[in-house]
Amino acid sequence: MAITAAMVKELRESTGAGMMDAKKALVENDGNMDAAVDWLRTKGLAKAAKKSGRTAAEGLVAVAVSGNKGVAVEVNSETDFVAKNAEFQGMVAKIAAAALNVADVDALNAADIGGKSVADTITDKIATIGENMGVRRMASIEGGQVVSYIHNAATDGMGKIGVLVALDGDNEAFGKQVAMHIAAVNPAALDESSLDAAVVEKEKSIQIEIARESGKPEAVIEKMIEGRMKKFIAESTLMGQAFVVNPDLTVEAAAAEAGVKVTGFIRVEVGEGIEKEESDFAAEVAAMNK
Repeated sequence: MAITAAMVKELRESTGAGMMDAKKALVENDGNMDAAVDWLRTKGLAKAAKKSGRTAAEGLVAVAVSGNKGVAVEVNSETDFVAKNAEFQGMVAKIAAAALNVADVDALNAADIGGKSVADTITDKIATIGENMGVRRMASIEGGQVVSYIHNAATDGMGKIGVLVALDGDNEAFGKQVAMHIAAVNPAALDESSLDAAVVEKEKSIQIEIARESGKPEAVIEKMIEGRMKKFIAESTLMGQAFVVNPDLTVEAAAAEAGVKVTGFIRVEVGEGIEKEESDFAAEVAAMNK
């Protein structure tokens, strides 16, 4: 029976096996999908599929910089224990290096590292380490100078929070300070023009309702809203925030003193936005003993 690419794709998706393993399984079993699944299981190559439904909210963020370009990649695992595994960390470092040459996660998963695609490499690691894992997201930035910073580093270039700062100018020490500020304060945007208009409008509507509850005249309310929105924008944007290194200056003013301009930033935190499954271990043990 002729083995088609569609058959290989279907088997890969249902078992988590690598492309070549899936193809071999189909060849060995004359294209019989069920028999191919059983064949993969007997070889230990379908183990990854059993893990695919688990929440992978731990892991590492890795950063890589080459010339005037930087990338940050989040690779998730189920437990923090695996994130401390040298084998996992080595894989993440290779993935981050590959990310410098691609535009998005799909292209990254297809990228070659050590003769295999990133997707197949991860599938193999799932089978050997025994946890669900995957590339969740990547982001890239370019500038005159790109400076990186890792907060809570597990090893060189990777940890719980990865930050990249793009500068117009050359001042790595200042760029590192700004990156540390971003890791700690987590600004929503670079400046007012970069803020999500929907977020600004929502905040404005909230402030209007709060101001009207005061019962003050409309002219006074307008001044109140103007002042509150100015404060909201300052606190939400990197350029408007008080610089953690010198709170007497905004980041924008500190950059001017340092002779550079911050043109962009990326902040990626492990597990950000993932809804983690909460489990009651004591209850599970009690249930097992009933």
